[in-house]
Amino acid sequence: MQLYKQIKMRIQITPPDSIHATILLPSSKSISNRALIINALGNGLYPIENLSDCDDTQVMIRALNGQPNDTIDIQAAGTAMRFLTAYLSVTPGERMITGTQRMQQRPIQVLVDALRELGADIEYVSHEGYPPLRIRGKALTRSAISLPGNVSSQYISALLMIGPTLPQGLKLTLTGDIISRPYINLTLQLMADFGAKARWETDHVLVVEPQPYQSVPYAIESDWSAASYWYQMASLSKEATITLPGLFEKSYQGDSKVAELFASLGVKTIHEGPNVILRKEGKPIKRMEYNFINQPDLAQTFVVTCALLNIPFRFSGLQTLKIKETDRIAALIREMGKLGYVLQESEGSVLSWEEKRCPRSIESIDTYEDHRMAMAFAPASLVLPDITINNPQVVSKSYPRYWDDLHQAGFIIKEI
Repeated sequence: MQLYKQIKMRIQITPPDSIHATILLPSSKSISNRALIINALGNGLYPIENLSDCDDTQVMIRALNGQPNDTIDIQAAGTAMRFLTAYLSVTPGERMITGTQRMQQRPIQVLVDALRELGADIEYVSHEGYPPLRIRGKALTRSAISLPGNVSSQYISALLMIGPTLPQGLKLTLTGDIISRPYINLTLQLMADFGAKARWETDHVLVVEPQPYQSVPYAIESDWSAASYWYQMASLSKEATITLPGLFEKSYQGDSKVAELFASLGVKTIHEGPNVILRKEGKPIKRMEYNFINQPDLAQTFVVTCALLNIPFRFSGLQTLKIKETDRIAALIREMGKLGYVLQESEGSVLSWEEKRCPRSIESIDTYEDHRMAMAFAPASLVLPDITINNPQVVSKSYPRYWDDLHQAGFIIKEI
């Protein structure tokens, strides 16, 4: 039985003196969920191999294997909510899609409006602009829409993936600044792997031709987002050599940027065949500034790491953190305050720490039903050995074996 399934309320984490381990990371959730949708739209003859075992992917699998008139509960899986909303709009049958209370507070109107503009039949079941949704799937006859470029890339990816099924294809114009461009490119690359023709026509216009997907054998690579926590541990530890198999040096994943970013925090990345090896080497920089517009899921990792290394920072491009599993900016400010670090938010998208401290609280770290809060704060035990974390089971959303892997690496995890 996986350790995370046995611990439900609160854990205390005691770190090892050094970390020397080989860790089999989960498969990429981002690639898994996109590949599942694309394969389903192509009536895939081949099952996707090496799928992620995380909650978000498992709810996607159950939804795609459901019956035409099911109510689909995607729980807390935001990716599944967005991708399935578009998928169900072009798939015959009537379904209702819903989720947790928090999911029913996460806006989806931008995507619904775009799908309706293409001809989709979508109805809000409860509150305008939010799930649950009732969707009657049918052929969508229109082909051109426009969206602000600063909306979630998952909205854009959801629309792109159904593009090949539209009779005239899809022309999608993005206005203003475009955030999370690597996630859009990830979607385009996966679509191409399955035979679709989709491209950037200009810096702001995407074109998808009406060419059906082809079924092909496909295997998912390991998750660079999950790797970020092992980079964090390497950076915060006294001594570390960590081997991570299955990470591609030339990866589709935007979060592969983590290797370059952690080089400035004293972690060297060595590529040896199919393995990535992390070694703690060199001195960290004295201050870090970075725009996370293209890698928002890495922000929590770097906020915690830099503060614990006493590195002042200014991180921008964080606007999408407010509409994740929780308001991650507010959550980081509160939980870092418990550890004695006073963070400042500005402009709704900037988080900074200028070495201002406050008395440390004895409170446990809250996780807000957010897997990345639990995983980003656990490595803090390497600096603050008595750290405790509430509701650690939330890691199942993207990295179900996280606590087992920490245990394998020498951490002692005790339920209290």
